[in-house]
Amino acid sequence: MSDDRKRQSAKAVSIEPATMPAGGWGSVSEVTHILLDQHVAGKDSRLLMRQNKPDGFACVSCAWAKPANPHPFEFCESGAKATAWETTSRAIGADFFERHTVTALESWSDHDLEDQGRLTEPLRWDAASDKYRPVAWDTAFAEIGAALRACQRDQVVFYSSGRASLETSYMYQLLARMYGNNNLPDSSNMCHESTSVGLKKTIGVPVGTVTLDDFEKTDCIFFFGQNVGVNSPRMLHQLQEARRRGVPIITFNPLRERGLVSFTNPQSPLEMLTGSETAISTQYHQLKAGGDTAALMGLCKAILARDDAAVAAGGQRVLDMPFLHEHTDGFDDFAAAVRACPWQDIEREAGLLREALELAADVYCNSSAVMAVYGMGVTQHRNGVQNVAMIVNLLLMRGNIGKPGAGVCPVRGHSNVQGQRTVGITEKPELAPLDKLKVQYGFEPPRKPGMNTVEACEGILARRVQAYIGLGGNFIRAVPETAMMEAAWRELPLTVQVSTKLNRNHVIHGKASYILPCLGRIEVDRQAGGAQSVTIEDSTACMHGSRGLAEPAAPGLLSEPAIVAGIAKATLDANPRVDWDGWVADYARVRAAIAETFPEIFHDFEARMWTPGGFRKPLAAAQRIWKTESGKAGFTVPDTLQGDPDTAGRDPDALTLFTVRSDGQFNTTIYSNDDRFRGVKGSRMVLFMARADMARHALSAGELVTLRTPSDDGVARRVAGLAVVPYDIPEGCVAGYFPECNPLIPLWHHAKESKVPAAKSIDVLVERMASGSAS
Repeated sequence: MSDDRKRQSAKAVSIEPATMPAGGWGSVSEVTHILLDQHVAGKDSRLLMRQNKPDGFACVSCAWAKPANPHPFEFCESGAKATAWETTSRAIGADFFERHTVTALESWSDHDLEDQGRLTEPLRWDAASDKYRPVAWDTAFAEIGAALRACQRDQVVFYSSGRASLETSYMYQLLARMYGNNNLPDSSNMCHESTSVGLKKTIGVPVGTVTLDDFEKTDCIFFFGQNVGVNSPRMLHQLQEARRRGVPIITFNPLRERGLVSFTNPQSPLEMLTGSETAISTQYHQLKAGGDTAALMGLCKAILARDDAAVAAGGQRVLDMPFLHEHTDGFDDFAAAVRACPWQDIEREAGLLREALELAADVYCNSSAVMAVYGMGVTQHRNGVQNVAMIVNLLLMRGNIGKPGAGVCPVRGHSNVQGQRTVGITEKPELAPLDKLKVQYGFEPPRKPGMNTVEACEGILARRVQAYIGLGGNFIRAVPETAMMEAAWRELPLTVQVSTKLNRNHVIHGKASYILPCLGRIEVDRQAGGAQSVTIEDSTACMHGSRGLAEPAAPGLLSEPAIVAGIAKATLDANPRVDWDGWVADYARVRAAIAETFPEIFHDFEARMWTPGGFRKPLAAAQRIWKTESGKAGFTVPDTLQGDPDTAGRDPDALTLFTVRSDGQFNTTIYSNDDRFRGVKGSRMVLFMARADMARHALSAGELVTLRTPSDDGVARRVAGLAVVPYDIPEGCVAGYFPECNPLIPLWHHAKESKVPAAKSIDVLVERMASGSAS
């Protein structure tokens, strides 16, 4: 978007006080509005009654767990928006592209692009007219296959979002490896790779240990950097039930997010009629952005002090010493580091007082089963892996992993982002069953490490990548370094997007570009073997069947498995052990192949896929079996309390920016420009700022500013036209929306070890614009 459009957008913004609870009539109003706005037919609106049900379809939005005994309305506002967005009556045909050149579409907003409706036929960009033109499926596959065969095999990227099913993901990773590389970056690289690395290293599994049942048995929940009201609203049911039992919920987050403040259950007639609210957090600590390690260090220090006092008094130990001796190593080194860490350093880096941390530690010490829930506010930092390890440290001190009601609960984003990793989507060859694939399919899998998301971007910027295949997602909008990436993207010889809706990755395209429109998960998938079902994995490592129920948006759409098979057949030499056509005809055959590759997880796959609540993959740490190098759960000594070591010697006028999502979006999909939980209407070009920082920079509410990154690498990174919004935010920190603020993130500014872009801690300078303000 041009700076002029950004200014116009900023001028349209209005700010109102936001005090409503999550859920309630506001949620009902939002769902009703989007169903009407997208012209969702009455029969399709009834689909919501089958959403996240054992005999229905898995939500295409977040990956939160699906209960065995669901609520009558087992969907949330975000999930209803996703369903309306996919089952919309709006559609894009060839006539749309006759009216609009691709260059003209570049000026459209993210919302306006997707709001045009469903893509209905395969398209190929025509350079002469600068328009997408219809192309036959067979022609598209043949041309894509010919181009891929001409590429250098290790310079092709196979990206996947978290939308694709287990069946599609398995086929896709096989396509990439039979093609000749492990270049399988995915959306995990942009969010929870810090979890995969940190948990694997400390407790031996790359995912959380908590199930829905644990919410019924816990007696304390700690929240770190996760906005439940926007990113996983169905969890509010578990939190409300926990609060009714008197379970304390202690939150650490820079912003006071409405979903962690109060909740009115839309499924309760009494609550809706009376306007009653459930207070969610019993303590709310607004730490500085990047202050997670320091806050956790303070909690651990306070816990150790209470244990020391108990020992001195001859009382019962606070620490679970039998657990520590039998199941952990490294505790003595960790305890020594904690004791040596000064409180003044903890307070400075956390932005919290010692008394506040001791108050939270008291609750922890008096609880016997503690869960730690966290999101990208923990993982998207330079020290994101260290943050995850510190959460593990906290839990291990009192044996809070591997017992009922306790454990670590990372909240994943897109609906099958965790599952695609389970079936082989990974750039790390050591994590893929390559030897098994070799025997099963009679080929030599590549052993060279592939590109993750950051490395794929580096390859694109260096003009090394020759082709990009995107299985869903809006990659160019989601990644850092927006300006440089868009310029380099146009130089890619080939870009292919498997999509349901138009987005920026279609209008910023390679020299040869194809859009391959696919069926959505909610739609009936009719193949030669009849109507097909698929499977996904939720955040708690449970597998679920999903059956499409809506009629397809257009008769010519292909399913994701059919598109992957079409590319594979056009690109790869024939292999008698891989019957792509047979797999497309009957997805049960794909599931049989998955079970053969991963028998420990997927044995009896077909029989178990419709288990109410899903069937869970084995997680050793949940049984206190530690598949680590030492054979025990490991304590980790943090390298530093700083969330962002890149800010050493920073400009004294610099602020720490962290990006947030609104209630009107899911990832890069923007449903509206409003954010009712923060009182913002009409624009996403806003900057949330503490009044003290506004005074220090002599800024007034609504004034338009430019943010720029003060890096010394010669790259100009700036976002102009942001309207200043006074907000309850820690001094020294500012917040802006993802993905609008992505141009400010240097590609090199990523988490150590995991390479997750550090979007939650960006050094920025604020500059006043020449004129203009928002209303």
